[in-house]
Amino acid sequence: MKDENRVELFGQWAASYDHAVERSGFPFEGYDAVLGAILMCAGIESAHRVLDVGIGTGNLAHRLAPIGCRIWGVDFSDEMIERARGRLPNAQFVRADLRADWPEALPDRFDRIVSAYVFHEFPDDVKLRLIGKLFAHLAPSGRVILGDIAFPDREARDASHREWAAAWDEDEHYWAASSIRPALDARGFDVEYEQISFCGGVFTLRRAGTR
Repeated sequence: MKDENRVELFGQWAASYDHAVERSGFPFEGYDAVLGAILMCAGIESAHRVLDVGIGTGNLAHRLAPIGCRIWGVDFSDEMIERARGRLPNAQFVRADLRADWPEALPDRFDRIVSAYVFHEFPDDVKLRLIGKLFAHLAPSGRVILGDIAFPDREARDASHREWAAAWDEDEHYWAASSIRPALDARGFDVEYEQISFCGGVFTLRRAGTR
């Protein structure tokens, strides 16, 4: 699907997104648990600068707000940002596509970078490139935590594809953790992966040797 159509789709989806993620089954089975796991893995403190990539309607960032950290949210949809802004009056928002250059309106370094249900939009080579870009703007002891539509391996992904064919989006690129981990390891990332539901998982990425 062309990018301009994707932007329009998400703009239309903004009003109903929060209801969509409440449905059981693929692709949002375990959605709340995935968001909870992202926060647990992130270990965010009040002094941290946190970037939420693909902030959407603010479901993840809304859980960060009580911590008192400084939140920046990036999304390519004006409609999604407006929904998030209403829930997060103290956050900073930037409309941008991070596949392009780093937005000037964003700080150059963050203590934590988080993302929920975004990276499945991109093929694995683009996922890897974007993760590398995020690490270029991460504090030395920082972490990148990605929760998404993900499976432990290709076999589990293929089985779900067959079972949930009617709901499967052939334009999306769902993670198979065991397949992408070698590429992440080769780029010098310390990777932890936790399967939360049959179709939801969380990656915690650090620079190697920074635990």
